[in-house]
Amino acid sequence: MASFKIGITRDFLNPDGELKADIGLDLLDQHPQIEYEFFKEYKSVVTPDQLLGYDAVISLYPSYTKESFKGVTRLAAIARAGVGYNNVDLAACTESDIICFTAPKAVRRPMAVSILTFLLTLSSRVMEKDRIVRQGTWEETPNYMGIGLVNKVVGSVGLGGIAREFFSIAKPLKFKAIAYDPYVSPEEAQALGVELVELDALLQQADFVSVSCPLLDSTYHLIGERELSLMKPTAFLINTSRGPVIDQQALTVCLEERRIQGAALDVFETEPLDPDDRLTRLDNVVLAPHAIGFTDELFRGLGEEDIRGLIRLSQGLIPDSVVNPAALTRPGFQQKLARYQATKR
Repeated sequence: MASFKIGITRDFLNPDGELKADIGLDLLDQHPQIEYEFFKEYKSVVTPDQLLGYDAVISLYPSYTKESFKGVTRLAAIARAGVGYNNVDLAACTESDIICFTAPKAVRRPMAVSILTFLLTLSSRVMEKDRIVRQGTWEETPNYMGIGLVNKVVGSVGLGGIAREFFSIAKPLKFKAIAYDPYVSPEEAQALGVELVELDALLQQADFVSVSCPLLDSTYHLIGERELSLMKPTAFLINTSRGPVIDQQALTVCLEERRIQGAALDVFETEPLDPDDRLTRLDNVVLAPHAIGFTDELFRGLGEEDIRGLIRLSQGLIPDSVVNPAALTRPGFQQKLARYQATKR
């Protein structure tokens, strides 16, 4: 009989019950002490009845609130299939002796490629040229000259794993790389070939501004009307992090008034974006449904990183990338860990 049971949220499945992508379940099949199954239904906010009987869950989209953990005593971990955790109430997790960990390594290359995809889409005016062909207005072509990247300035708001990977893979494009990140030293940035600058200076200098920072209290609306006013009228803005890092209303007005040249957005303040939102009527913004990075590579990587963490947990070891470390020392979590250690012996 399996001593460690994992529940997997149903948003990994198509409506017919087939996996949307390989998430590495074959790794679990190699461990007979571990049993896994998918939730019977999808709920946007997980309820306690969905969590009962599990030691851990692998989760993609659903949210977890304090109510989610009422009466839930066995659960030890939530493995987030991603790098963000804004949909998980970490304080409630800790109070319930549950750790939450993420999969930062898996997202680095796919999301770095996504930033590059947006960068090239904007610089080559792909969307406008696609429209020209579809509408048969080839005479408009000279109006949408592309932008070469050699010696241009690309600035990243945040210099974490994704931004570093982006600068690494995009280096042959020969643009100047700058970044703003208060948690990174100038020497560390310099070793990456990136010049560290203040946020205002980045916005003033960059031809392309890419947002790659987490959503924290300190980064909520980090880029608002004042910050947008600092950007060049020829500049582009890319956001693949979290929607509320940018004041969406201020950005919408900025794009409507053509105060910057354009934007590419994978994330929004409210998701899904209302189909009638003013952004959807603009021709100078590229929109993606918080899925620009969705590839087979991403999903396999997310699954593998989460599963390897849960295999460690089932053996009484701590997974990497725990985002609420305060839970680790709580007596309730330590009791769960001791049970897994005893089972291993």
